[in-house]
Amino acid sequence: MTKRSDGRGADELRKVTIERHWLDAGEGSVLIRFGNTTVLCVASFSEGVPKWLTGKGKGWVTAEYSMLPRATSTRSQRESVRGRIGGRTHEISRLIGRSLRAVVNLKALGENTIQLDCDVLQADGGTRTAAITGAYVALAEAIRWAKARNLVRGEVLKDSLSAISVGIIDGQPRLDLPYEEDVRAQTDMNVVMTGAGKFVEIQGTAEAAPFSKDELDELLGLAKKGCAELARIQAAALEEQE
Repeated sequence: MTKRSDGRGADELRKVTIERHWLDAGEGSVLIRFGNTTVLCVASFSEGVPKWLTGKGKGWVTAEYSMLPRATSTRSQRESVRGRIGGRTHEISRLIGRSLRAVVNLKALGENTIQLDCDVLQADGGTRTAAITGAYVALAEAIRWAKARNLVRGEVLKDSLSAISVGIIDGQPRLDLPYEEDVRAQTDMNVVMTGAGKFVEIQGTAEAAPFSKDELDELLGLAKKGCAELARIQAAALEEQE
């Protein structure tokens, strides 16, 4: 099997670390690293829901994603200064929110809202997958906080959630793409999965030659392997003593 520029095998994750309680503020906070990609995920719990949900006995989970101006090799202007949020930012924010809602029992959450803020401190490929993986841990922390104060009852989380990128580079399917692989991938895909191994979302595009069913199956197999490893890392982080 061909080794990659960072020495990994095609089916290996970058080094993944999850640091809980990274901020003093926030009901859940996590700093997650996928290699050089670093994302701060903060969960804020508040009583009440959007007006369109009021009185329905269900809660809400939503997310906002952004990148620091110097998260990449060149500085980008803050979207707040430009006066509008970019389409990519909106798309990733919605992806994170709907992915998290797939594993949340909104009735058990009650009429409460959990907002996830995912800020990319350093980007080297896979920022949305790192954000989803870290946001789940921050969400789990916020739910623990709420349970300890009797603000929610029952099992709010139905399963864990993680995400990973896969792609075909130089004809070879690979797991967890850094930027230098992502920009030259013939096929690029982001896969969101539950801890039980079910798919929540698959985003895949042929950047060059179309991919075959066999290649798709191989990519999804790599994603399943990667997400299973991420689920174990998440569980270990959540089991660490407060």
